[in-house]
Amino acid sequence: MSVAESDPRQPREMPDLEHQETISDPSDLPSPAEKLPEIIIYGHSGIVYWWPVWLIGYIAAAVTYASGDPFIAEEGERLLVHPSPGLGLAFIGVLITTLLITNGRMRGIYSIVVLLCISLAFVSLAWAGLLDDIARLIPEVSVHMNAGFYMVMSTALFIIWALAFFVFDRLTFYRVRPGQLTQERWIGDSAESFDTRGMLFEKHGEDFMRHRLLGLGAGDLRLTTAGAKNRTIEIPDVLFVDRTVENVQRLIAVEPHEVP
Repeated sequence: MSVAESDPRQPREMPDLEHQETISDPSDLPSPAEKLPEIIIYGHSGIVYWWPVWLIGYIAAAVTYASGDPFIAEEGERLLVHPSPGLGLAFIGVLITTLLITNGRMRGIYSIVVLLCISLAFVSLAWAGLLDDIARLIPEVSVHMNAGFYMVMSTALFIIWALAFFVFDRLTFYRVRPGQLTQERWIGDSAESFDTRGMLFEKHGEDFMRHRLLGLGAGDLRLTTAGAKNRTIEIPDVLFVDRTVENVQRLIAVEPHEVP
């Protein structure tokens, strides 16, 4: 640097304010969401585990339409009914089993023990040839449902399941970005943000039958924020929970300024 340039007595050139670029509207600034990677987490209600009921119902309807026998009702209406009562018993068994699993929570080893005990009892009865004898104890037990019943029942359950999965369960969700967790709600258009530094992100003890058997890898998440006003956030029934936890832990470890 020359002496003339370092001499404080030299007059400094004033910037040209007329040609200086200014930003009058903050909305012209680039949005952080356009640059920062993010993960969106949805919690679900218990109805998400009811997919086997409407699926078995549609299968039973197809089987009844394909191989059902005609049955004439009182008013002369022709109905298709499958000759075997096993089809109706299978539908009722799936319905009751799903109802019990989704309304009773048995976490960890307890759920596996119960599942093994039920399987062992069923296999033992079948191996001993006692299932038919048990069915004959009540001669009036003969479950026959027509194809229309399976279609109406399955369609109603499918509509409820689809509305819960694609609409109502997505009204509240969590957006995770480097350094920030935001809880957003569609109704009311509200949002609440939390700093991810020091945040504890953990998965609860899983219910094997509920999360693994019906949920295909679902699980419950718990978020605990750090700081003086710590807060615990519960996110129930997150699908593919193991992969979600791994991706979120990798994402929150990145500082926003480290994102290219």
